[in-house]
Amino acid sequence: MVQALLAFGFAAGVLTVTPGLDTALVLRTAAADGRRAAGFAAVGVALGLLGWGAVVAVGLGALLLASTLAFTALKIVGAAYLLVLGVQMLLFPRKNLNLGSNPASVATAAAMLRRGLLTNLLNPKVGIFYLSFLPQFVPDGVAAAPFLLLLASLHALMAIGWLSVLAAGVHSARALIDRPRVIGTLDRVAGGVFIAFGLRLAMSPRG
Repeated sequence: MVQALLAFGFAAGVLTVTPGLDTALVLRTAAADGRRAAGFAAVGVALGLLGWGAVVAVGLGALLLASTLAFTALKIVGAAYLLVLGVQMLLFPRKNLNLGSNPASVATAAAMLRRGLLTNLLNPKVGIFYLSFLPQFVPDGVAAAPFLLLLASLHALMAIGWLSVLAAGVHSARALIDRPRVIGTLDRVAGGVFIAFGLRLAMSPRG
């Protein structure tokens, strides 16, 4: 079990620090709304990972492999969500920042948490990846479901830690970022990234 956890820790660590959609989401949120809001987005990302981990643990993740309709439906919803989000950022970038002493209001916190959560839950590729990735680290003789949930929890904790570091780094550059032109550029770049991921998801095969 120790060897399995160490192997998973190494593989998941590499996966965590590899830039992707979650990274773009948290960096943009940190720049636009502050470190606290980015923290809520990171928690949402982690909850999304836990959600997929739970799905795989109870065996429902196999539905995405067995059913073309289920995969296609979730893929379309996820791609549409990313495309709408990206177009909004691209066409309506922010001009004013809210990086005061309390940058994340309750409404903003809930919105960022929901955004991070949906970014993962509406991406069937995450489910497919977890379905093929997590079971490889389950040792013989160990109950699969609890161990899979443990692995997903460890990955979620890694994600929160890494994304929090990134958010803190962006927040420390506040003097540079707190400019309308800079944040507008960041919004447009992030919007382009979301659109690219959405298109990639929409055109991706099931495998």
